[in-house]
Amino acid sequence: MTEGRPDAIQFEDSTALVVGGTAGVGLAAAIKFARAGVPRIAIVGRNAERGEAAAAQVRNSVPGCDVLFLAADANSATAATQMVSQVAGRFGSLEIVLNSTVGPAAPELLKNLPIEDLEATLVQQAMGPILISRAALPHMIAAKRGVILNVASDAAKLATPGETVIGAAMAAIVMFTRALAIEAKRDGIRVNALTPSLIAGTLTNARMQESAFASKLFEKAGKMASLGIAEAEDLADLALFLASPAARKITGQAISANGGISAA
Repeated sequence: MTEGRPDAIQFEDSTALVVGGTAGVGLAAAIKFARAGVPRIAIVGRNAERGEAAAAQVRNSVPGCDVLFLAADANSATAATQMVSQVAGRFGSLEIVLNSTVGPAAPELLKNLPIEDLEATLVQQAMGPILISRAALPHMIAAKRGVILNVASDAAKLATPGETVIGAAMAAIVMFTRALAIEAKRDGIRVNALTPSLIAGTLTNARMQESAFASKLFEKAGKMASLGIAEAEDLADLALFLASPAARKITGQAISANGGISAA
């Protein structure tokens, strides 16, 4: 260890909390964390049946991995505090947090959005990563180490018609991530954001296809992905790298994995 600096987190000594871990990027990342040697993993979601099935899938991928499922709403300050306390209490530590929550809003022109829905849309998209990060921070500060990864999207970086409110929420997550990285680095904590564009094969992508406007928008974007539209596995690989010792000098970054849709 360099004098005055913490050692990089080793997966075999870590507990990982994956919020939004019952499907898509979160579930893929939980499985990759387990296969990489993380022995204690908690996954959080709202649907208990899907959550228990996801937990079983992670356990089956690596027999012996201790996997906990918690049913909770990450947009609640009380729930965020309780879930983090449960994880730290059960496992004795918390080194890695992946916030992969998503809001229900689909892209739509602002003029067509009911004004009374805007506040809820902004909160549902942005608050989960902020609350969970705040709840996890004291545990990481006490240990002088930690990794926080927040999933946002390229809407944080590129102005896109139909993503006024969604883009504002994603930009909030990215700026929160960057500012927290500067605050937390002195305590050995790294904080980065993953900013995908389209993610094929996820429940969110399927839901977006139900909207005529979103479907047309995503079809146009997909044609620009000359390297292929990203899948959950691609984002999970990026999360695994950013949590690993190989990324020990990377913090405060918002990294896109979008198949070439943009160079944001």
